[in-house]
Amino acid sequence: MAQGCLKCLKLTMCAANFLCFLSGVAVLSLGVYMMVNFRMAALTLTLGSFNFANTLLISGIVITCVSFLGFLGALKENRCLLLTYFLLLFILLLVELTVACLLLVYEGEIAQLLEDNLMKGLKDAKGKSGNSTELSSDWDVIQKQLGCCGVNNATDWGETVPGSCCSDRCSTTNPQYNQKGCLSTLKTFFEENFLTTGISVIALCVVEVLGMCFAMTLFCQISRSGLGYKL
Repeated sequence: MAQGCLKCLKLTMCAANFLCFLSGVAVLSLGVYMMVNFRMAALTLTLGSFNFANTLLISGIVITCVSFLGFLGALKENRCLLLTYFLLLFILLLVELTVACLLLVYEGEIAQLLEDNLMKGLKDAKGKSGNSTELSSDWDVIQKQLGCCGVNNATDWGETVPGSCCSDRCSTTNPQYNQKGCLSTLKTFFEENFLTTGISVIALCVVEVLGMCFAMTLFCQISRSGLGYKL
């Protein structure tokens, strides 16, 4: 009976972590693809070049490494790997809960940080840095995709408003610019997807808790079955 439970747990963990490994590889590939083909400097929300593509890249690496560790630990019935897998999942769970709490507590400060970074990116795109052409191209992509103009409205661009601000086609006599700014558009986007994001985070936490339970159960089963010497 014990050997049957051990085999069932082993196969379940191997299958689950293999799927997570494939997901991590997909996320990692998407991050690399975005870094190579897209530049979103105007939407950089943190210091340096840590943007959405970098976030995907780091997330893919973490998911791939942790899931591979769980897969190998279950396959080899190695207590050391299983314990390391359990601790890594526990740390990731604490980090996710901490980040979620910080986002709720400092919501106003994060919104202000977003506005400051967008204003800085717009000033750079207007020619106050050496990469103005590159940044202007980034803003063109953002404004076309989101259907917005400037940070608050078209007046942020001053006298030279880019053609990507036009809702249809720019007319030389009476151009029709998008009324909404990119800041309000982004806020609306996050608010509309808040429930989906929350459900996704909860589901991720549940999966991590289940992974921790499976890893610890398999760890105990290996010890009880006489394989405790496998460190």
